[in-house]
This record gives sequence, structure tokens and C-alpha cells, in this order.
Amino acid sequence: MIEQFSRTEILLGEEAMERLYKARVAVFGVGGVGGYTVEALARCGVGQLDLCDSDTISVSNINRQILATHSTVGQLKVEVAKKRILDINPSCVVRTYPFFYLPDTADRFDFAQYDYIVDCIDTVTGKLALVERAAAAGTPIICSMGTGNKLDASAFQVADISKTSVCPLARIMRKELKKRGINHVKVVYSQEDALTPAVDPEELARTGKRQIPGSVAFVPGAAGLLLAGEVVRDLIKA
Repeated sequence: MIEQFSRTEILLGEEAMERLYKARVAVFGVGGVGGYTVEALARCGVGQLDLCDSDTISVSNINRQILATHSTVGQLKVEVAKKRILDINPSCVVRTYPFFYLPDTADRFDFAQYDYIVDCIDTVTGKLALVERAAAAGTPIICSMGTGNKLDASAFQVADISKTSVCPLARIMRKELKKRGINHVKVVYSQEDALTPAVDPEELARTGKRQIPGSVAFVPGAAGLLLAGEVVRDLIKA
């Protein structure tokens, strides 16, 4: 029994921990949602983590992203995540990919080598490509739906995409996946109606800026931890 994971092993058992040590999980997007997913997977003893994200940490990330502090502003999120993971579990093998996952970068990954894929990216195009590639490789995937403009962390739940409601992103994904012959994928989504941000629309019109979703610390974190929980439970019963 490895002491740092002893409390987890008490709950899951030696065989389950061995499965986690041997697992290789890819997390696409390590921001507000994905950062918490990576944190939990590392603390559960997952042996290999592949992280894909092109972003650097900004001051505006500090309110909700676990990787974002004043000392990490300006650094690549995947590199900050790698350093944090290795501080949690020095034995973890961490691979970083500092670019966006899009159809034109998809060929850089062999999805068959992963035991699980976690989608925490923002673009519909990228999310669809991830699900398609995962389906083709026969690799389990779980996707995060919209977390912006939400305030009720308890409204998040795990469901098949076919059973989702309320969430606009889930509706778009459901429709587009159906066109591609994919009717089922596990997701984390919220049944809370999105709140209207407290931003003056006239000011947006005057400046020409797009509406940026509002966020708080506990909402994307809740979604990210739900994602990690599903991954761990699926891996140990595989």
C-alpha cells in the first residue's frame, strides 16, 4: 500500500488501485472544469495523464481555476498542471500538448492508447471531433457541457446525452452527434437555466465586445469533480 493513497485504497481495494495506477487518461482542456478533473485523477492515483490545452493562465482565471494563482499568471496551463500533478504524485507519467484540439490537430493523438478520455473543451467543433475519434477507437469518453452563467452546483448531473434537457450546448451536441450516427455519450450537464450576466448590453454594443459568460469558483469545480468521479468508477470496474 502506497501511503499517500492509503485512504483511497481502504475504500476501493488493492485491485482497484492497481487498475488506476496502470490507467492512461487524456484530459482535453485544463481550465475551470478540466483543472479540477486533473486534480482529482492525480489524487486518486491514475498512473498516466495526457493534458491538451493551448491556453496560458490569465488574471481573470483566478476566480475559478484551480491552477490559476498570481504566481502562475502567464504560464501554460498544461505545464502548471504537470508541475502540480508531479508534486502530488511523482510517479505519475504526465504528457503535455500545448495546442488546441481541433479536427486539424486530431491526428496527433492515437485514441486507442487511452483507457479514458475527458472532454473539457469549449468549442463544439472540437468536442464533436473528440467524440467521433473516441467512438472510432472504442475508447470511453465523458464530456462536460456548459458551466458558464450558472450558480447552482447541485444542478449538475451525469447522464447520457440523449437524456439531457435545458442545457443549450447539450442540445447542439445531441443534434450534431445524431447527424454523425452517434446517439449515446456520457456527459455532465446542468439542469439550471443560465443566468443573465450583469453587463450593460449598450456597453457591449458600443465597444463591439462579445458577451463573456460569468462564472464562480464552485460551479466549474463541481462539474470537474463529477467528471473525475465517473472516470475513476468506470476504470475500477473495467
